[in-house]
Amino acid sequence: MEFAGKTALVTGSGAIGGLGHATAKVLAEGGADLILTGIDPQRGARVAEDLAAAAGQSTGTVRFVAADMADVAGVRQLAAEAGAIDILVNNASVLTFSPTTAQDPAVYEAAFAVNVRAPFLLTALLAEKMASRGGGSVVNVSSTAAGLGMPGMAVYGATKAALESLTRTWAAEFAESNVRVNAVAPGPMRTSKVVAAMGPDLGGMGLTTALKRTSDPTEVAQVIAFLASDRASYMTGAIVAADGGRTAI
Repeated sequence: MEFAGKTALVTGSGAIGGLGHATAKVLAEGGADLILTGIDPQRGARVAEDLAAAAGQSTGTVRFVAADMADVAGVRQLAAEAGAIDILVNNASVLTFSPTTAQDPAVYEAAFAVNVRAPFLLTALLAEKMASRGGGSVVNVSSTAAGLGMPGMAVYGATKAALESLTRTWAAEFAESNVRVNAVAPGPMRTSKVVAAMGPDLGGMGLTTALKRTSDPTEVAQVIAFLASDRASYMTGAIVAADGGRTAI
């Protein structure tokens, strides 16, 4: 129960089968009190029920807060409702896939609003509250697209590259407050949303990795949980690849 007595906010955790859901489950199993976010309260309630069952003997609580991460007022309201937390996982994301010449400007704006502005605002609003509790951990969810040129992923990759830059800057800014900031960069991952869009083999993307397979979201969630935990107490400003060796070859 390494997260017992700690409160974690996991954004983008309001649907079964996603990385946010998997991350929340690992934290719940470790005893954390959880705050889930998403747009749909009904789907969020199903996630909360699933996590309550998965927690087993844990005494941690689970609550869902509906939030539109593309809306500044919505992000600020989420931070207010979350209150003082110990762990923030910036996972909510808009995945764009389009050639640059055909990119819809509205989708471009939405991607930067959710993938960059929302974590910026949440971290700015919650890091001080973490400091008041003696410190905390922020884990940003990036992507291998931040460092690799992938046709059709110009906008998505740019948002994740921005998030990795923020990770390094925040690590420097908040170190004196004992707030650690790291990022995880997943490779091809079998989330329910991606499988629905690309099929169970993700268009063969797993074959681009050294391990020649895609990942289950739980495999990445374990890395996020490690960075959030005291086991990673000497880590800050790191970008940890959880990509089956994709960026190493």
